[in-house]
Amino acid sequence: MSDSEIPQDDGRPVDVYLELLRIRMDTEDYRLLMRVVEPVLEAIDEERLSSLDFALDSGANDELPQEVRDEVALVIATAVTGRLDNEVIELDVDDTGPVRIVTDATTASDPVRLGEIADYIKERNRQTEELRGIAEVSGLPTDF
Repeated sequence: MSDSEIPQDDGRPVDVYLELLRIRMDTEDYRLLMRVVEPVLEAIDEERLSSLDFALDSGANDELPQEVRDEVALVIATAVTGRLDNEVIELDVDDTGPVRIVTDATTASDPVRLGEIADYIKERNRQTEELRGIAEVSGLPTDF
């Protein structure tokens, strides 16, 4: 990419990142990405992100190719953190299998820190399954 192709946007880092994606991505993939991220970016701007129900692995987004899902995660991370050095990495977590996470470049290159994150995910999964078992025995909904 030449200097003339690099977006000269004085806006937020997420705007710069989106412009780079627009240049780099296939048009249809970019449209899919924008369809998913626009409501999230609006929620972030309006400071109502906590009320937004959003998951990249939900049925509504099954048609998204993995590359687009990864870019969606990176756009959201850029909007939240203001950083352009985020990376999507895959951790192999014993109990759950591969888990994709977004983290900064420093953490992504630190095997000790990645191990700590994998351990945290395992513990959260164990706690969730324990709570699910308690809810089931108590006759409460288990879909959390």
